[in-house]
Amino acid sequence: MSTQPTLTKAGENPGEPGNSQPTDGLQAGLKNRHLSMIAIGGVIGAGLFVGSSGGIAAAGPAILLSYALVGTLVVFVMRMLGEMAAANPTSGSFSAYADRALGRWAGFSIGWLYWFFWVVVLAVEATAGALILEGWIPAIPQWGWALIVMVVLTATNLASVASYGEFEFWFAGIKVVAISAFVIIGLLAVFGLLPGSDNPGAGFAHLTDSGGFFPKGPGAILTGVLMVVFSFMGSEIVTLAAGESEDPERAIRKATNSVIWRIGIFYLGSIFVVLTLLPWNDKSILKDGSYVAALNSIGIPHAGQIMNVIVLTAVLSCLNSGLYTASRMAFSLGKRGDAPKSFAKTVGHGVPRTAILASVAFGFIAVFFNYMWPDTVFAFLLNSSGAVALFVWLVICLTQLKMRGIILREAPEKLVVKMWLFPYLTYATAAMIVFVIGYMIYDDGEPRKQVLLSLLVAALVIGIALIREKLRKNASADPTDLAGPDGPADLAGPAGPTDQSGVKESVTRS
Repeated sequence: MSTQPTLTKAGENPGEPGNSQPTDGLQAGLKNRHLSMIAIGGVIGAGLFVGSSGGIAAAGPAILLSYALVGTLVVFVMRMLGEMAAANPTSGSFSAYADRALGRWAGFSIGWLYWFFWVVVLAVEATAGALILEGWIPAIPQWGWALIVMVVLTATNLASVASYGEFEFWFAGIKVVAISAFVIIGLLAVFGLLPGSDNPGAGFAHLTDSGGFFPKGPGAILTGVLMVVFSFMGSEIVTLAAGESEDPERAIRKATNSVIWRIGIFYLGSIFVVLTLLPWNDKSILKDGSYVAALNSIGIPHAGQIMNVIVLTAVLSCLNSGLYTASRMAFSLGKRGDAPKSFAKTVGHGVPRTAILASVAFGFIAVFFNYMWPDTVFAFLLNSSGAVALFVWLVICLTQLKMRGIILREAPEKLVVKMWLFPYLTYATAAMIVFVIGYMIYDDGEPRKQVLLSLLVAALVIGIALIREKLRKNASADPTDLAGPDGPADLAGPAGPTDQSGVKESVTRS
């Protein structure tokens, strides 16, 4: 008799084909248009608008290769994640897959590290948004604005997943329209087709006329990689959200297939426009920011205020998605017995209220640390979560190497998205990520501090996971424990989980 588990689509019970409602409390409240816009805009964070100027200053025009290199990594990682998510959509995403493929310790560790990353991001983005809003309305202090934006977006997430999706649809839409308009206007100016443009020097010559394409040497490409890699974090959010969508398989396929042109237009396209409108070493790029400087160079009035509105939108979008992502990962951990059971309870429209409130509570604490001890306590939090993006990508690579075999053995018809050149390209991507982490350690600066502190926190979390696993095994082996393991602790054992955080993964016995 076979005891192999059968992978089941999100919200699908054996014997109930076509049932699209999740069975563990979450509801399919995200429409296809929500998922489409989250997929398109999710990769665009405030880091692109704010942080790109530092990368340009560090690498010159060669920063384009840095963005292309990291973008390629993201495309490959998203393809791997898409392969697993299309076969089994879940709000636990890569954490749930790591739990299944690598072991309970892996799912526990990467899940909590990812949660930690996003709750720290909440504080960063709340503070950034508060600075902009205080500049517009100084009567309300900075801490007041931070409180207001956090409360508003917490209320949005508590209302229903549909309200999160609606807010994110419009936030992401504004970002997409803004960058698309920037690229179009910039290219018109470069080719001399923009009426009223007063930047006659704009053109492709700026890519080489100030010290060549590699003014800081070819090695600056890697320096640029370290500066831009974290602005790509968030691409994976669509695979978490897919577990609460009407048609998760279709949404994941669409998001995975579109990631190439999204990165090409929004990242490479917009940075290319900046570098053709201005010399890379123009002082206004660092002083005003790359996008504002580019708009000012072609005579766009009120460029600074326009960009502030767009950056604020990106900040609110990141806050909205960060809170959603952190709460769904906490929910997933709760379903698997790796977090308090209350995290896995839902209310109203399938909302994991406790998981949301716990995530936002830590976000408020981090905001407080940012105001009270920005250079000590908060700096530690920020640096110790800085390399989590790379850890997540590496875990996705290692997980996909094993999950391909599991999918083929249990449900080969669900392998509708395939990683290219498997397993060679997966190994190459993992090796590149390890190389980037190693280069961060070698680099004598802020990246080294980030990766070392992140490794320290990761080692601590993995240590806790291994201790919990040993205690759980000892409890299971205790002959006096007639009831067996309590709760969902045994759901992700060798026979496969019956619930992978957020969706039903049924185990049918025949």
